[in-house]
Amino acid sequence: MTIHLPTFARRAQRGFTLIELLIAVAIIGILAAVAYPAYNSSVRKSRRADAKTALLDLAQREERFMSTANIYSNKPSDLGYPSGTTFPMSVLTGGKAYYTLEVTTATATAFKAKAAPVGDQVKDKCGVFYIDQSGAQTVDPPAVAADCW
Repeated sequence: MTIHLPTFARRAQRGFTLIELLIAVAIIGILAAVAYPAYNSSVRKSRRADAKTALLDLAQREERFMSTANIYSNKPSDLGYPSGTTFPMSVLTGGKAYYTLEVTTATATAFKAKAAPVGDQVKDKCGVFYIDQSGAQTVDPPAVAADCW
């Protein structure tokens, strides 16, 4: 005795159901919602390193100028930057500016320089970096200075 099943019961399942696809899309969406902000935070942190390097270089140039002229300067040409350079100048990362660099104060005995974020970098938790003639490294807001420098 042979039993014949209807044709729909004999067909092998091909592909995915709509519910399975929706579940997969939801899982991908949740993973992306967690991963994307972490990625952006990591990128901003790497750009911070470029700003700190540029700021430390500027401080070194100030000290070099002070050792020969006995005064600090706020002129880029005095500090060895190419002629035509003006403050604030851009700190480039991959050809795009994420910080501007400038000497905010320069007197005979003191200077203060800052690296201020621009564009998407403004969303970074560290904000504006500062350095002065004593080597004091601060940020604005000050609550996160230990994490940023």
